[in-house]
Amino acid sequence: MYFSFDGGGSWTQPTYSGWTARHCLGPVACAPRVGPIGTLPRYYEAGLVSDGDPAVAFGPRPGPDGTFSWANGSRLYYANLTSNFATSRALETFRGFEAIAVSRTDDARAAAGGSASAWAEPVIISKQSATTFSDKEQIWADNASSSRFFGRVYTCWASFRSNSQGQAFPAPLTVAVSSDGGGRWTTKQVGPAGSNRINQQADGCVVRTDSTGNVYIFGVGARRGATVQLMYKSTDGGAHWAGPTVVAPVVSPGVIDPVLGRPVMDGIAGARVDLAGGPNVDIANGRPTGARATDELFMTWSDGRAGLNHEQLMLTWSRNGGTSWASPTAVALAAGDRPVYTAPTVSPDGTDLYVVHNSFTTPYRNDTTSPRGLIGEVRHANVAAGVPTGWSTLERSPVGDPRGSSQNSLTAEFLGDYVYAASTNDSAVAVWNDTRNAGVCSSINAYRASLYTASPMAAPNVLGTCPAAFGNSDIFGGRYPDPTP
Repeated sequence: MYFSFDGGGSWTQPTYSGWTARHCLGPVACAPRVGPIGTLPRYYEAGLVSDGDPAVAFGPRPGPDGTFSWANGSRLYYANLTSNFATSRALETFRGFEAIAVSRTDDARAAAGGSASAWAEPVIISKQSATTFSDKEQIWADNASSSRFFGRVYTCWASFRSNSQGQAFPAPLTVAVSSDGGGRWTTKQVGPAGSNRINQQADGCVVRTDSTGNVYIFGVGARRGATVQLMYKSTDGGAHWAGPTVVAPVVSPGVIDPVLGRPVMDGIAGARVDLAGGPNVDIANGRPTGARATDELFMTWSDGRAGLNHEQLMLTWSRNGGTSWASPTAVALAAGDRPVYTAPTVSPDGTDLYVVHNSFTTPYRNDTTSPRGLIGEVRHANVAAGVPTGWSTLERSPVGDPRGSSQNSLTAEFLGDYVYAASTNDSAVAVWNDTRNAGVCSSINAYRASLYTASPMAAPNVLGTCPAAFGNSDIFGGRYPDPTP
């Protein structure tokens, strides 16, 4: 967890106390213990683990009478996956494999300074059974004071309900709604539960609200065997939902890796890209007041319809509340760029669109010895009459080699799908995966390559054979003033 108080220009990480292994630097065996952590506080004390898939949103703070107003200050919500701390699951904490929890703070500066007491205790918002694996959550606070439901908070996720034999179906889209600032939540299933070869439910969700309080949830799924972007909409604060409606067809990028059993894009033993074709969405809702809102929706995703090594950053938009959408178009990128994760943000007044993306710069590799390239880039376009025009590049990162990243098992690379952007009418902030500081390890390359042969090698000793920077993948980001004010 990091905080920025200058619009993303600089960042600081607080230190809290919890269950830690920071002192376990090897090679001597080491036992975790209570000590300094950089993740969410108050989880260990609650018998929980703050697992990952972080999602954050700012909303207005409620006053003593429960009424939301920006005059009361802002409240930061942090949603994430959580598991039981105990190896044997503690049913009194929650049932199942993974749950969704939400933390919140009204004093971001105290939280950034390391005050655990600045955070409320985490609240588990998912309904759990013994086989439930809740996953891939996103959170949003209704942040335009013109909205009928100003201050209401929405969290969406996929609820995998039958975790057996390597499968996890049914998997309905689930939404939790809080109208009191994150203390109490109402959870309900949105749409059907069943997933099969014909229909698959919305996964990798994202949620947004417009200036009047309509709520939109998007995800990637399948209808009649075709992969599509799906949308659900609520006009009554999340009590009822209409949909799903199909926004656009999508061809998920990547090929199935024969060892991982999951799609990759950059080569064998590459980083899994299961949700690369999933949507990211933003809306020009006039936040924080709703003034000058156009309520235009913009969606981006990585698409493989042109074939391997020709992936495209696709963009579509809606000017009528999702009733209709523009034909998807490919955003022009540098020659050789193969977008994997993307995210748009539109200024509250709808005049500027920013898109951040991670892209591989090298073609698919059938070996682990050839260099691979990964960049992050921030693009900008003016929006005229609802249409983005005049794309320019605000930043393009140095090329890094994703082979220097790693899953904990060492068998493949790992890049988190944490590529996001946010904006005001004057500027934007964006973050992306970055491997410029990651060291490539030849013994790991050989080990990964051997997994595709009849004689796999034993995993090497990382500390003894790899450079110190192996595994050092980062999140980079920046702040970008509107280039055409």
